[in-house]
Amino acid sequence: MSSLLLNASHNLCFKLSSSGCQWQPLLHNNTHRLSFSRVGAEKQGPIAALVSAEQLVWPSPSDEIPFWKRDFPSWDADSDVPSDVVKDSDPMHVIHVTAEMAPIAKVGGLGDVVTGLARACLSRGHTVDVMLPFYECIQRQQVVDLELVSTYNSYLEGEWIPVNAYRGVVTGIPVILIEPSNQFFKGKQVYGGCYNELEAYLFFSRACLEWMQVTGIQPDIIHVHEWQTGALPLLYWDMYHHLSLKKPRIVLTIHNMEHYGECRQEQISKCGLDGSAYATVEKAVDDRTIGHNPERLSLLKGGIVYSNAVVTVSPTYLKETLCSGWLAGTLIKSRDKYFGILNGIDTTMWNPATDVFLPAQFNAHNIEGKKLCKQYVQRGLGLISEASGSGNQMPDAAPEVPLVICITRLVPQKGLHLITHAIKRIEELGGQMIILGKASDARVESEFKHLADLHNQGPSIRILLLYSEELSHMLYAAADMVLVPSIYEPCGLSQMLGMRYGAVPIVRKTGGLADTVFDVDEQSNHHEMTNGFVFEGIDEGSFNWALDRAFTYHREKPEEWTGIVRRVMECDNTWNNTAGKYIEVYNSVRVA
Repeated sequence: MSSLLLNASHNLCFKLSSSGCQWQPLLHNNTHRLSFSRVGAEKQGPIAALVSAEQLVWPSPSDEIPFWKRDFPSWDADSDVPSDVVKDSDPMHVIHVTAEMAPIAKVGGLGDVVTGLARACLSRGHTVDVMLPFYECIQRQQVVDLELVSTYNSYLEGEWIPVNAYRGVVTGIPVILIEPSNQFFKGKQVYGGCYNELEAYLFFSRACLEWMQVTGIQPDIIHVHEWQTGALPLLYWDMYHHLSLKKPRIVLTIHNMEHYGECRQEQISKCGLDGSAYATVEKAVDDRTIGHNPERLSLLKGGIVYSNAVVTVSPTYLKETLCSGWLAGTLIKSRDKYFGILNGIDTTMWNPATDVFLPAQFNAHNIEGKKLCKQYVQRGLGLISEASGSGNQMPDAAPEVPLVICITRLVPQKGLHLITHAIKRIEELGGQMIILGKASDARVESEFKHLADLHNQGPSIRILLLYSEELSHMLYAAADMVLVPSIYEPCGLSQMLGMRYGAVPIVRKTGGLADTVFDVDEQSNHHEMTNGFVFEGIDEGSFNWALDRAFTYHREKPEEWTGIVRRVMECDNTWNNTAGKYIEVYNSVRVA
């Protein structure tokens, strides 16, 4: 077989590196900046050529550099759009104001959603910009055509702070990076720098509006995300709308109701508003603090009250938030402007047929590459014996052991007790499990570090307490099953990304998980839509019922299992499928 690997779009060739287990691009410059065409890639059938197992340089857990930390090509989305995406007849200008954007400033699903929705709206003919803090940790080489476009001042605590605004392009999406001259957004990661985050995002919210005012740019929609930008609607309607910004209307997306942006009155006053004016139940007072000393404000509540439209990220989560939680009363009052729109996934960044992080690429019509990805990850993490092949030798045929992955933030919301129980149960069933994630709580981190010390030298469990975009792609491609046992889940992307890469989801029936995964054994489900294994309780017995059934299908019903894998890969969870609903919301509030 040829040593070339062609991706599904037939636009890019790779050759094997002689120096390690990675792919190097042919016929490109030294920056390794690649351009993938998305036109028709999903409809071209089998991949033109697949790498053979004999051609791979197989990794080892004893490698000096772990296989997911090798140099990989990066990619930029092609500016061309899919030919089957219909342009909207009345294009508008949308500016997203956000704390995260994938891949340059991603911590969780927020970054993926901003990038995916922005790309989908661009493909429909709209003008889209993303405004983001210029975090110190952002790698400048990830931003194409980066240039300083304006220098201006924005207000903070009685002073006007110099600000630089840079423009560039990230994976085909225009970005505006806001860089204050003070120490805000300094640090080695997106969150957790040596500055007051709440005050930094208050400053950022005003700095974005100030930039629009000084440049004269007036979008149709300013789309804000989460509590970090919850003050922007207040600043817009009570300040900038009375100055020169008349045209924009505000849309807020709530990605997780758990994060509410608790704020003291004097903190919000630092950005130029009168904090005491918002300390009412009708505006921004945090209902949980009424009668306390001091009472607090909630930036998320203020954003709900002041936005023209509010969206949360799945229809089921919308129903759940109207029925329970401290913001339910505010949301009920805002019911006529509150919408539940299911997130999508960015199939430019997440496509097993073109994914530059995978040792072998595949699609629903040719899934042989997925088997190689599984062996590659198993070998690299020591889940296949070192004696089973070495160097360029492929591993001996290993028993078909079900591989379960769980890629998640290690926080209580994600069902930590079920994740730890899964370790034991999957071992009992003779399977393998890989957990990838980080904990923000020191106690949780310590518990999982203990589990890692206990299991990571064994034959079946690997617990990796880190974040790696590259390894995430590889794990989805390697997995037979993806586990999402959340206690609550506004939408969830892991189950959709897993399906995209042929990993069958095992999920708890809540929020967006209930909107995207339908049990294969539920008779009320149409066969063509069944795509996973679902449980409802939060107890170990309920979880075991779903996990055991998944293992039974995998081991005893191979033909049916293969059918499920192909079905999940063909599920349409793309942004193109749901961006139209956002466009409808935008049009419902925009100024004619």
